[in-house]
Amino acid sequence: MGSLGRAIYLVGSWIRVAGQAVDRVGCSLQGSHLFQEQVSRHRTLMSLFEKNPVVDKDAFLAPGASVIGDVQVGRGSSIWYGCVLRGDVNSIRVGSGTNIQDNALVHVAKSNISGNDLPTTIGNNVTIGHGAVLHGCTVEDEAFVGMGATLLDGAYVEKNAMVAAGALVRQNTRVPFGEVWGGSPAKFMRKLTEEEIAFISQSATNYTNLATVHAAENSKGFEEIELEKTLRKKFARKDEEYDSMIGVVRETPAELTLPDNILPDKAQKAAT
Repeated sequence: MGSLGRAIYLVGSWIRVAGQAVDRVGCSLQGSHLFQEQVSRHRTLMSLFEKNPVVDKDAFLAPGASVIGDVQVGRGSSIWYGCVLRGDVNSIRVGSGTNIQDNALVHVAKSNISGNDLPTTIGNNVTIGHGAVLHGCTVEDEAFVGMGATLLDGAYVEKNAMVAAGALVRQNTRVPFGEVWGGSPAKFMRKLTEEEIAFISQSATNYTNLATVHAAENSKGFEEIELEKTLRKKFARKDEEYDSMIGVVRETPAELTLPDNILPDKAQKAAT
């Protein structure tokens, strides 16, 4: 930073300090009617007790998610909006290609009624649905936990198993390979079909691709966002008859087109 840059920086600091002083004076004059705004202290990544989250550079952490303490997130995994992974009294391990969807909660157990020390371990290519709660449990590779499901201390979901939406898996319950469990408390319902097992794997892939789009969108600057707003207005779909009357042909620019792998149906239609 040169002399001019340092001078500008110093002036900026003075202006900010002066503004803060004026704000404090204004607050004092408001007396009992004071409304004081607080700066948000939210941090997507937060260390705790000298335990630092470790997130792969290719993982996606949505704004508003909270990853706290002794947590590891593997390559290509995605932690979506409103999720909380709190590794304070024990550890959380999330493998590669796993998606933990919006408002899900993952926590751990230092001690419980059984006296067990329980971290939470989630394998590779796992799908955890919106609003699910996982506490001191294990979910193996390519398993599926439905929306709003709850897994209590010591629960164990084996590979290619599915916990249905809203299910309650009680302490130390094991959901075997290739089975669907549902209800409260959760019980065996039926075996998974080959198509459903393939769907679980594809679901994880779809979310990995979708996370790439969200990561790109969240990294855009103000100018780029405003440009895209202008483009959307310009290329917005109109009635075909209206367009033909005024001689307009509208083609969606590349900037506003999602990749084919985000919409698999689109890619299949294009191939046919």
